[in-house]
Amino acid sequence: MLPITVWGLALGTALLVTGNILLVSVTALIGQQLAPSSTYATLPVALQFLGVMAATLPAAHLMRWLGRKVGFLLGNVIGVGGAVLAYLALAAEHFPLFCVGTFLLGVSIGVSQQYRFAAIEACVPAARPRAISLVMAGGVVAAVLGPYLAVWSGQFAPEREFLGAFAVLIGLYLFTLVLISCLPLPKPGSAEQQGPARSYRALLRQPVLFTAIVAGSIGYGVMVLVMTATPIAMHGHHHSFGDTASVIQWHVLGMFLPSFFTGRLIGRFGETRIIQCGCVLLALCCLVAQWGSAYWYYWLSLVTLGVGWNFTFIGATSLLTLSYHPAEKAKVQGINDFLVFGCAAFGSLLAGQLQSWLGWEALNLWMLPAIGVAMLLVWYANPRSQPEVEAGVA
Repeated sequence: MLPITVWGLALGTALLVTGNILLVSVTALIGQQLAPSSTYATLPVALQFLGVMAATLPAAHLMRWLGRKVGFLLGNVIGVGGAVLAYLALAAEHFPLFCVGTFLLGVSIGVSQQYRFAAIEACVPAARPRAISLVMAGGVVAAVLGPYLAVWSGQFAPEREFLGAFAVLIGLYLFTLVLISCLPLPKPGSAEQQGPARSYRALLRQPVLFTAIVAGSIGYGVMVLVMTATPIAMHGHHHSFGDTASVIQWHVLGMFLPSFFTGRLIGRFGETRIIQCGCVLLALCCLVAQWGSAYWYYWLSLVTLGVGWNFTFIGATSLLTLSYHPAEKAKVQGINDFLVFGCAAFGSLLAGQLQSWLGWEALNLWMLPAIGVAMLLVWYANPRSQPEVEAGVA
C-alpha cells in the first residue's frame, strides 16, 4: 500500500499537468496572434521550457537544505504569479510580457518535476516504480480536464480568445498550493545534507546515469517538438481548434494512461527494455505522420508519441534512482532534469521554425536519427550498467 504522500503528490501532479495541457493547447496559437513574425510563434513555449530548465538545479539544491514542502510551495507561488502576468499580457496584447509570464510558469513546472522524486522517497525501494507510475498517472485526469477546460474557458471572456484559460490556470495553482501545504512531506535528513558525494564528473561516468539521461533527454525533446508543432500543423491543414484540442487530449492520455502498468512492466522486464520499446513507438509516431494530414492520422501519431514518451521517461526516471547515494540526490536529480528539459526547450524553440521550413511530414522524419541515437546508446550502455544496477547504489 502506497503512503498518502504519494497519493497527494499524484493529485498535485494531476492539477499541474492539467494546467500544462491548457498551456500546450493555447500558447502556440497565442504566439501566432501576438508575435511580430510567425518565426516567433513558439517562442512563448520555448521560454516556458527554458524556465523549466532554469529551475531544475536551483530547485533540487534548495530542497536539499529546506525540504520538499518549502520548495513546492515556492514553486506554486511563482506559478500563480506567472499565470496572472500571462493573463494581463494577453488582455493587453503585449507579446514580450506574455513571454515573461510563460517563463515564470515554466519555472513553476520545473519545480513540480521534483514531485516524482518526492514520491520515490516516501516509499520503500521495491515500490519505487509503482510510486513513479502513480504520480505520472495523475496526468490521466489532466488528459480529460485539460483540453476540455481549454475549450470551456473560451466562454469566460468571449471577446478575448484564450483569456479564460489563464483564469483557470490561476485557480489550479492556488488549489495545488493548499494541497501541498497539507501533505506530510519530511524534512531532509543528515545523510542527505552531510553525507559523502562524488563530483559531477565521477557521477556522469556511470553507464546507468548516462543511459538514463540520454533516454530521458532525447525522448522528451522529440515528444515536445512534435507536440508543439501539432497545433500549428493542424491549423495549417484547416482543422478546427476543437479537433486540435481533441488530438492533444488523446496525446496526453497516451502519455499518462500507460502509467498504471508501466511500473509493473519495468519490474518484470527491466528499465532498458522498456526504454527501447518507447523509442520504437516514438519512431512509429514519425512514420504514421507520413500517411496523411486527416484528423485520424494526427490522432494516431500523437497517441503513439504519448505512449512512447511514457515508456522512455518513466523507464529513465526509474533507472536514474539506481545511480546515486543520498547526499548525491540533489546533484543527480538536478542535472538530469536540467539536461532533459534543456532538450525539451530546444525542441519547442525549433518546432515553429521546422514546421514553417519543412512541413509536418519532413519535420517528423528529422526526428528518426535522434531516436536511433538514443536506441543505440541505451543498447550499448546496458550490458556495462548491469553490475551497478544490481548493486543498488541508490
